[in-house]
Amino acid sequence: MPKIAVIMGSTRDGRFGDKPMAWVRQKLSARQDIDTEIIDLRDHPLPQFDQAPPARTLRNYPTKEVAALGQRIDRSDGFIILTPEYNHGYSGDLKNAMDHTFVEWQRKPISFVGWGNVGGARAIEQLRSVSIEFEMAPLRHAVHILPDLMLPAMQADTFDPSLFPALDQRLDMLIDDLLWWTVALKAARNRP
Repeated sequence: MPKIAVIMGSTRDGRFGDKPMAWVRQKLSARQDIDTEIIDLRDHPLPQFDQAPPARTLRNYPTKEVAALGQRIDRSDGFIILTPEYNHGYSGDLKNAMDHTFVEWQRKPISFVGWGNVGGARAIEQLRSVSIEFEMAPLRHAVHILPDLMLPAMQADTFDPSLFPALDQRLDMLIDDLLWWTVALKAARNRP
């Protein structure tokens, strides 16, 4: 069964991302054709990237923290990145985590769920460009959580699934497309 990693790209205190994470997790757990792993960057405190390029050092990890993250990324077949938009870009913690690795991402599909004033669109576009450099397959379908949904969700004390149905169809399309590419690219990677 293909393994999809859902990566929380924000580590801020009081982050909004826990609510979209609960929604995405709920949608994925209802599926029988995907094995899901949640990767929260809060669980992977990494040093600032200051090492030799991972494209050259491959899986020779400089610290046990980098190794733990690299191994989780390596065993995943596809990715959904959950990203805020901070100052028209994605978070520094996500950039740092990605820069510590390279070969673990190669030839795998990646999709995005973003939030912010324009639904994280600028952060997602930057991540698409970065993922190409990682030799990934960034997919077209993304979910953009705009302020009209984000603000009521932020005000709710806990995750309220009744706030997200307007985006359910978009997330289902993202998951179906990601699964197709995940299966296709996994088969291609496994060919001798």
